[in-house]
Amino acid sequence: MPAIAASSALSHLRILDFTRVRAGPTCIRQFADFGADVIKIESPPGVDPNENMGGPRDGPDMQNLHRNKRAMTLNMKQPGSREVLERLVKTADVVAENYRPDVKFRLGIDYESLAKINPRIILASISGFGQDGPYQGRPGFDQIAQGMSGIMSVTGEPGRGPGSRSATCSRASSPRTGSSSRCSSARTRGAGRSCTRRCSSR
Repeated sequence: MPAIAASSALSHLRILDFTRVRAGPTCIRQFADFGADVIKIESPPGVDPNENMGGPRDGPDMQNLHRNKRAMTLNMKQPGSREVLERLVKTADVVAENYRPDVKFRLGIDYESLAKINPRIILASISGFGQDGPYQGRPGFDQIAQGMSGIMSVTGEPGRGPGSRSATCSRASSPRTGSSSRCSSARTRGAGRSCTRRCSSR
């Protein structure tokens, strides 16, 4: 069966993808499917203690979530990585990340740092509990949102504890709303901005 070529509708955009797990990669995959030049940036093997959260590299989840993307490794904790990052940011339209809010500041990919390199840059931040507030430092995953929302109270089997829904609500809705907001921001050329999206499945 011949490969199906990606659309070229968003081929004018370049996106640096620092996202992990599901909500972030799903959101950015939509840009890649529509022709954006997406560069997935990840740590070299053994550097990130959470590197396997997205499943094995050759597994179906990883292959699905990161299709149509280019990829490179970059150890953001090494001094020499800053020069590489700056070269990438200079030609990018969007930087996307879904770390806990404090992590982007430690890595130097917060909006203020990026805008000094490229004033046109758009920073897309996805987090479980938002960028401020009492829970801002907490990681957010779908099971946490299901528990806190109360939806687990109507799931599970008789005589047993609550269970999570097999279809994850936030994983379906968050990427769509996130990608829509990024598209809207990207249409405003020449002026950078930072946009955030609260979602439960990082």
